[in-house]
Amino acid sequence: MQNSVISKDVLVSGKTSFKIEVPYKLIETGEKGVQKPLILYLHGFGDNLKGFEEQMSPMLELNAYHLFIQGPYPLYERKGGKTVSKWGRAWYLYDGKRKQFIKSLEITSEFIQEIVDNLIKFINVSRICVIGYSMGGYVAGYFGLTRWKHVRDVVVMGARIKTEVVSEENWQNLKHLNFLAVHGKNDDTVDFKNQEKEIENLNKRGVTAEIILLEEKHSMNKNYIESTLNWLQQNNYKQAETR
Repeated sequence: MQNSVISKDVLVSGKTSFKIEVPYKLIETGEKGVQKPLILYLHGFGDNLKGFEEQMSPMLELNAYHLFIQGPYPLYERKGGKTVSKWGRAWYLYDGKRKQFIKSLEITSEFIQEIVDNLIKFINVSRICVIGYSMGGYVAGYFGLTRWKHVRDVVVMGARIKTEVVSEENWQNLKHLNFLAVHGKNDDTVDFKNQEKEIENLNKRGVTAEIILLEEKHSMNKNYIESTLNWLQQNNYKQAETR
């Protein structure tokens, strides 16, 4: 039997968007009707909005707007037993390639910026702070370095601030920023020495930055939170008055 060749023509090949709902929550603490900071909270890999909100609850002592955002990429729960709303989330897609990493960080930052832009129309914001842990820390650092017109303070916990994304001509625009790195000396996921180098680089470039090293591993706990809370209070974030 003679093999026949079937004609095959690709008529269209392209890409399209897929819509997914991503929750966020804005909380106001302290005196109402006054100008106050907006603090963004970005959770770590595999966590979600609810879990990170519970962890960061001591931060609600500050007189501020607190914006908790959930990572846009759901992590499939193989074991079952959890509804989709309780699945862990991720902030970006990373395959080990730098180009893909930066591309995904930018897409996520655009998504965060859209949320912030819509909210600040209705609230009285004095300054913006971004706090991120682990995977969320990479996003926080990138967001601060690329959205410098909006951000004032950046706290990166258990991650590395990727200063290589800053072009030479842009460094002069970042000198108003205030960076804090909180890192565990025993972190075997992200070596604290790499973050130390980034803090040194920021300072050399005229950007205010410091690092707090803890006797901790790569695990969010009260020491990370207390260090962050104390630093913000030292930088004029006020305590919310109790009723």
